[in-house]
Amino acid sequence: MTDIERVATRISMSELERRWSAVRSEMARRGIDALVMQNASDWLGGYVKWFTDVPAHNDYPRTVIFHRDDLMSVVEMGATGRRDKLAGKDVNNPGVGEIIYSPSFFSVAYTHDYDPRLVANELKRRGYKRVGLLGRGALPCGLVDAIRNTVAAELVDASELVDPIKAIKSAEEIALLRATAAMQDAMFAKVAASIKPGMRDCDLGAIAQYEGQLAGSEQGIFRGSSEPLGRPAVLRGRHFQDRVLQKGDYITLLIEINGRGGYYTELARTMVLGKASAELRDAFAVVVAAQRHTVAKLKPGAACPDIYAAHNAFMQSHGAPAEQRLYGHSQATTWWSGRSCATTRRSRSPPTCASPCIRAFRPRPTSCSSATIS
Repeated sequence: MTDIERVATRISMSELERRWSAVRSEMARRGIDALVMQNASDWLGGYVKWFTDVPAHNDYPRTVIFHRDDLMSVVEMGATGRRDKLAGKDVNNPGVGEIIYSPSFFSVAYTHDYDPRLVANELKRRGYKRVGLLGRGALPCGLVDAIRNTVAAELVDASELVDPIKAIKSAEEIALLRATAAMQDAMFAKVAASIKPGMRDCDLGAIAQYEGQLAGSEQGIFRGSSEPLGRPAVLRGRHFQDRVLQKGDYITLLIEINGRGGYYTELARTMVLGKASAELRDAFAVVVAAQRHTVAKLKPGAACPDIYAAHNAFMQSHGAPAEQRLYGHSQATTWWSGRSCATTRRSRSPPTCASPCIRAFRPRPTSCSSATIS
């Protein structure tokens, strides 16, 4: 097997070069010499995957320096002192000039300075004067402190530089997103065909995960739970999924995993082991209508605050509470990307791929789907 065969679906070089070129043009306009990003998973940290086509995983930090005028530098887990000079020629690390290694672990306190020191020294060696941070709120304080204390450079939050570029999807990305959505439809159908009293809540996620892995998925979550009719079946994590399903229960299940190429969509539905009550049917009808109401407003140029306000007005007009969390967001190489319809700082325009997720009423019916905006 060659290295090229080890990855199920690679992002094309033309697509990666499109991203790099767009970001570097904006960096030049803002006078930024380099961007620094670090992820330890791609669930809520897709910058590393988006730039390098290699995901972070299992809480092993992968730090990337995206230079405006050079190939990328990567710092990741490995032997002390090892440096691989790739010169952009490694098929498994496109666009990377060098990988620098260190045995750094979040769970081992005395290693916390290893990666930050390497990153800071690399920025200092190049004499950079303006450095952008991506995902600033998720960067370890040790990394930011090391850069601030070592490099004579201005640090700026560059998330708003990259996020609008990530939000507008290319034809290649849209094709991958649609393939992920189709995969999740097939997974959900297999779960629905397998479900029966006596299974545990976690068994449903296990079936979905197995089917997803066979279809090319690498990472993601499976949240949900069962309850008797009349009680809210919320999206619980695995720790709270050992309840045994009973006849007459209803189940809410969310499948939010990536597909080939690392692109996420999500799918959540409510199922009943028996006959749905009139209360649940009525509540679910409102949820579906609310989702369609939102999707109809997802148009280029529409303002997310207006979409959010219209959604809350719709829900309240049907006797449901206003949304106080987040109910729609962009997706790409991460669950939630930088464009959302939320209750706090909301973007002025919607993303290309949105995922409206509607929940309401005490029976807690849920419907999550993904949509492209064109």
